[in-house]
Parts: sequence; structure tokens; C-alpha cells
Amino acid sequence: MMGRIQVPITTERGTFQVNKRNHKILTEDKRNLEARLDRTNFPHEPGPLFQESNITYEIAERTRAIGYGGIGAIHKLSCRLGLNRAIDRKIELLKLHAPYHESDHVLNIAYNVLSGGTCLEDIERLRNDETYMNALGAARIPDPTTAGDFLRRFKETPVVELQEAINEARRKVWGLQGAAFRKEAIIDVDGTIAETLGECKEGMDIAYNGIWGYAPLIVTLANTNEVLYLVNRPGNRPSCDGAAPWMDRAIDLVAPVFERVWLRGDTDFSLTQNFDRWSERVKFVFGFDAKSNLVKIADEIPKARWKRLERPPRYEVKTTERARPENVKEQIIKEREYKNIRLLSEDIAEFEYQPTHCKKTYRMVVVRKNLTVEKGEHRLFDEVRYFFYITNDRDMTMEEVVFFANDRCNQENVIGQLKSGVNALRMPSDGLVSNWAYMVIAALAWNLKAWYGLVTRSRQVRREILRMEFKRFLINFVQIPCQIVATGRCLVYRILGYRKNLEAFFATFEYIKRLRLA
Repeated sequence: MMGRIQVPITTERGTFQVNKRNHKILTEDKRNLEARLDRTNFPHEPGPLFQESNITYEIAERTRAIGYGGIGAIHKLSCRLGLNRAIDRKIELLKLHAPYHESDHVLNIAYNVLSGGTCLEDIERLRNDETYMNALGAARIPDPTTAGDFLRRFKETPVVELQEAINEARRKVWGLQGAAFRKEAIIDVDGTIAETLGECKEGMDIAYNGIWGYAPLIVTLANTNEVLYLVNRPGNRPSCDGAAPWMDRAIDLVAPVFERVWLRGDTDFSLTQNFDRWSERVKFVFGFDAKSNLVKIADEIPKARWKRLERPPRYEVKTTERARPENVKEQIIKEREYKNIRLLSEDIAEFEYQPTHCKKTYRMVVVRKNLTVEKGEHRLFDEVRYFFYITNDRDMTMEEVVFFANDRCNQENVIGQLKSGVNALRMPSDGLVSNWAYMVIAALAWNLKAWYGLVTRSRQVRREILRMEFKRFLINFVQIPCQIVATGRCLVYRILGYRKNLEAFFATFEYIKRLRLA
């Protein structure tokens, strides 16, 4: 009975609810760790701290453990959100469930990513880990070959339906958030290139830069870095190809939940034929190509209308500002007399502009970059370049429009995580649609990270998780060594070591267990 008593504990990360037994153990472990790491408590050792020990290995007879015990909390979250039920209801690829259902395959691949797997072959290590299967309450899981066959069963419609099933769970997570969260949504859209070294993959093509592979379209929510929609395309397709319908889908997804919705993208996504329609539903800021007519308008803007653009510092110095280190790169450029383009200053102005395909006029903000071109120590000439941003917003200042558009660069970090952290763009299958299905399922692992952060009770920890790299999230919240003990009433994950984020982990799991969602 004592173990069920909830005790509030307060740390630098917020207040959490932990049961009394765990609270006692956590407090003692925290005190021991702090004493061990105390800078004034150095061991009196004559030699280095890493010394040889009398190490032996043996196999435990009864104790069984896994190294990624946090997967239990992730699985509990996905079940509480009804993700497995939504998947089985939305897609039907298997004539017989012998024994696997569609949700079993999807979660098997996603959990492989969450447990550190980088390819389908890594499922084999989980399939041969009896403790892992016991931890998830599964008698068995599909092998890599069966998982690959499941991916090849997908057609375009089931992939779309799979994404909508994921969105069902997503809406439930959003519904748990406060009013401040639902005040504004920012939808980012971009394309990227996913290289493949294969030569027989259906749908692959050569991109503009000579890379063979695919050209996925990625639509994300900037607030949480979630992937809303992901679309696979041949490698020779431009970034904006077929983007408008998916941007509309993203608007339909977020508009019922958020009070205000923004669309944001680079110059490729200034799809002017959609501006009038989008303007009735959302706000938008897009980069715009520096076409000759716009450059001419910018050149004719009176000098008095230009304003110096002052960018805020990248970060705030909380202590004493350190001396800036020597710029090694610029020194090499000068020594070898490479061509070097340096920014001298930036000016900003705006004017009204009506694109050809629009019946309305929009606000065009222009940034004039004053550059100097150097070669070695010699200054060759000065140059002016213009950057244009079009928006239907009339409230933001010119500077805010530019900074808001530049913030879209964070989506590059999300795409980078999908490529190298989640490995969602590895193209493990042999077709465009089957690889598309893998992208969506692997990206689900990234979304589960975001959802876990959104249900975390501490605001600071929530912000940290949403901004975390995928690898760091796995290390902190998934790769937790746990002994798996099956009792008559429940499945116990007994944590075998202490780490600083366990308070937040316990509080989040207690909240997940209390969720009762339809």
C-alpha cells in the first residue's frame, strides 16, 4: 500500500508526482551521485582513475533485463492514444492475420527505430530478444523479411490512410494541451533529396545536383517539430511539385485545433495560384524569387524608404563575454586568394505587389544586402543582392516578417534528424511507394518523441524534449536498463540504474497511465 502513495517532489526542472517507494530510492541515489561528482571530493588515488579490475562475466539464471526500458512508456502512450486501433481501422493490407495485424507491423518497425535500430535488419536482434517481447506483451514479432514484405504491400491510398491514422492520435495529444499551445500553428514545407546507392529501385531518378535517389516532400509543425505529412517522389521532381494538396491537408489538420495558422516556405513554395485561396484561411510568409521586375521595383525605391536591418544576437551572454577566437577559415581564404563575399550591411523596405495569378495585392518585403567581393587582401568591387518575402499579414513589422521567414531554417534541422538520426530516408525497399511507407513509419518514431514531450508535466523538460536530437532522446528516455518481471497483476519494469531525468520520467509515465481517451 505504501508504494502507491504519491509524493510531490520539486527539482530544478519542476514539480513531479512520484510514489513514496520510488521517491525514497531516487532521493538516495541522487544524493550518492552528487557526492560522487562533487568537485571538492577527489579520490586520493596515486594513478589514473580508469584502472584494471578483476572482471568476470556470467549468465543470470532468472533475472532478465533489456537496455531500452523506456520503450514501455512509449508503448503505453501509443496504446492510450489508440494508435494501434486507428491503424487497424484505417488500413487493410493483410487477408489473414496469422498472427500479425497491420498495427503490429507498423509498431514493430517504429519501435525498432526507437530502440536504436537503423535498418530493417536490426529487427532481428529484437526478435531474438525474448525479454524485449515479454516487455511489450508480445508472443512474437515479425522478422525483417516479413517486415519488408509488409512494406511492399502498400499502395498510395493505404500510405495516405496510415498518415491519417497517425493524425488521429496526434489530435488527441494536441487536445491535452493548454490554450497557449493552441493559439498558433506554423506549418513549414520543404523538399529534400534522399540518396540511394541502389540501381534497381523503382521510381528513383537523378536530381539536379547529380544525386540518384528520391525527392521527398516534408510538411512539419514548427511548434513541436512533428512531421505532419511526408510524400515520396522521384529524384528529378522539383521541391514544389504536388505540394499544394499536401499543404491543404496540413491546413485541414491543424485549423480545427489552433486559433491561427501560418504557412511558411522558401521561394519554391510561392505557389501564387493558391495565394488568394490560402489567404482566406491562413496567414503565410514565403520567400519569392528575385525576378527582374521585382529587382527593378527595388532599385526604384526612394532612399528615404530604406531602413537599416539590425539582427538580434544569436544568443545572450549570461556571464562575461569571451574573446572571439581567430577566424581560421577566413585566414586561409585570404592566404590562398580565394574569392570571398563579405556582408557589409542590410537594409529593408516594402511595397505592394500583385502576382500574375492573383486577384489581390500582397505585401512584399525586400532585404537589400550590401556585399563586397574580395580576393586575398584586395577588394574587387561592391555588389547588391535582393531577397524578397511575400505575405498577407499586415500586422508584423518588416523586420518581424524577415525574422519569421528566416526561422524556417529550423526545419532543416528536422530534415537532418530524419536523415541521420531517425534514418527514415534510408530507402530500404525496392519501390517508390514501399519506401514511402517506410518513411512514414520511421517518422512515426520521431513523432512519438514529440508526443512524449508534449505529455511531460514540466514545461522546461517538455521544451528540452521537443528540441532534442533523436539520439539524445533515446539515451535519456528510452535506453534505460530495466529488469522485466511478470507478476500476477502487472508487468514490472524495474529500473536498474539512476539518472537525473528519472523524476521527470516517472511523472510522465504516471500521467500516461491516467489518460483515458476515446
